[in-house]
Amino acid sequence: MRHARSSEVFEKAKRILPGGVNSPVRAFRSVGGEPFVVQRGEGAFLIDVDGNRYVDFINSWGPLVLGHAHPSVVAALHEQAQLGTSFGACHEREVELAEEVQRLFPSLELLRFVNSGTEAGMAVIRLARGFTRREKIIKFEGCYHGHADALLAKAGSGVLTLGLPDCAGVPSAAVSATLVAEFNNIESVERIFAACGDEVAAVILEPVVGNCGLLVPRPEFLAALRKITERHGALLIFDEVMTGFRVHLGGAQALYGVRPDLTMLGKVIGGGLPVGAFGGRREIMEQLAPLGPVYQAGTLSGNPLAMVAGLTTLQEWRKPGVFEMACGVAESLVEGLRSGAARHGVPLVAQSVGTMFGFFFSPTPICSFRETVSTDREAFQRFFHAMLDQGVYFAPSAFEAGFVSAAHAGEAINHALAALDAGFAAAARR
Repeated sequence: MRHARSSEVFEKAKRILPGGVNSPVRAFRSVGGEPFVVQRGEGAFLIDVDGNRYVDFINSWGPLVLGHAHPSVVAALHEQAQLGTSFGACHEREVELAEEVQRLFPSLELLRFVNSGTEAGMAVIRLARGFTRREKIIKFEGCYHGHADALLAKAGSGVLTLGLPDCAGVPSAAVSATLVAEFNNIESVERIFAACGDEVAAVILEPVVGNCGLLVPRPEFLAALRKITERHGALLIFDEVMTGFRVHLGGAQALYGVRPDLTMLGKVIGGGLPVGAFGGRREIMEQLAPLGPVYQAGTLSGNPLAMVAGLTTLQEWRKPGVFEMACGVAESLVEGLRSGAARHGVPLVAQSVGTMFGFFFSPTPICSFRETVSTDREAFQRFFHAMLDQGVYFAPSAFEAGFVSAAHAGEAINHALAALDAGFAAAARR
């Protein structure tokens, strides 16, 4: 593949953007080499500035459930742009999207839109503390809830990818009330509550972890968290920024039958535009200003372009058979990964939940953050570059989940499956 133009643009970017990027994982630091520079997206494909075409299994890190530049979403954006791109005032589209979200997530008795998952994470923590009048928060190793100071203890995503145990610039006081437990280990949670249960405002987690690879909850783990928090008067917060509408149309809470007190959402509800949301029990959400004493605000919250993109995306996504078709594509990919690895004698574990998938180069299942560090990252690096050379783009990190869209059926998945032998042949080399 030709990459001359991408290299030229990236060199210019490094002179004006830190590391040449606006988000760390894009820099390819954990896999080596340089990132390609995207020119456009079409359905399941990305096309770079050199004209190379890639099957995209990142989908802008989750929101593009319909694929790139879906005609209905583009048309809705065009119509709204002619009416105005930002109001900083109430408008009807934000109400319509809120109703659409609530239809699929009934636990959100009230909700509020923000501009990112990070904003949603900041807000739910402040709200939980304001409602319970407690300060301590329990999070889990490898779960990433945005880059707010209080939530960067043992975070996943780019923090793990770059090998940073925590984050420079975060005062110790900012994380002093953040307690860290082990995902899928209910005993680790019990120990914290036994020590200081009456000080814990909330437990926050990704119910299916997507930020240190894909980690699936063990049977009864989420239900046990629900019981513990109720017993101690703490809130249970599900970060469904990734899992919302992807592992199930009603999120992980519908898939596993566990109703949290508060929920974070994002990605899909923006249809590819920046957006986030949080919501939950009415009595908790009524603590927010202007109804209550917990302040949260945002000039661009409920941006009309993001609202119409999200509304159109959800309406298309929940049409009969669309979600199920995409789940089938994810299952086909996982089966292809398993069989391809077996043909080449490469230890691999792969799984999918709904339209999310993940794989680790490991001979044994990976169920927690601590186990991810034992996986073969060099094999992943070889696999990643071989697949990229074949025109298949997985996340440039061994610690990120992948995503399929409704557009991946047909040509895209067939191309990816045909390329896997080249990827695993490279992974098998020493």
